[in-house]
Amino acid sequence: MIIRWLFTVLMLLASTVHHASAAPASGDMAPDYIGTTLDDKELAVSNFRGKVVVVSFWATWCPYCLKELPILEGIQQSAGADKVQVIAINTEERAVFRKVSRALSQLTLGMSYDPGKKSATLYGVNGIPHLVIIGRDGRILKVYRGYDESSLDGIVESLNAAINMPLEAASN
Repeated sequence: MIIRWLFTVLMLLASTVHHASAAPASGDMAPDYIGTTLDDKELAVSNFRGKVVVVSFWATWCPYCLKELPILEGIQQSAGADKVQVIAINTEERAVFRKVSRALSQLTLGMSYDPGKKSATLYGVNGIPHLVIIGRDGRILKVYRGYDESSLDGIVESLNAAINMPLEAASN
């Protein structure tokens, strides 16, 4: 009985370690799927090739996430829609996403939700906030997990570097 229990615990730990190591990191190609819009269209990183894509996983119960959305909106607007696309992926149920999408309809950033946690799994999301900066060539430049306001300067610095990086340099 103890051996069976120990084996089960070891198998669970092994699957957790494998899942964590499967999360994409800087330099990896970004998973293409990045959520579903309110009108049930799937969004893909490849739709935004040539732009820096910022993927932010968030929820309404996360106070920092709610503070972050207008900041990301400002970054997208100041950089220009031809250079940056922010996709905010709500991690809650469709009904919550529907309500919050209507409430935040003045924002121009892309809003999506994550049915079945497909995108969260592809991006190795284990908690929020979780932000991924994807270069114009589709490769992940930086991943931020569980950050707060003290990380804002570093995030902005990473975004500026990504925006100013020539496409040829991003491809190497």
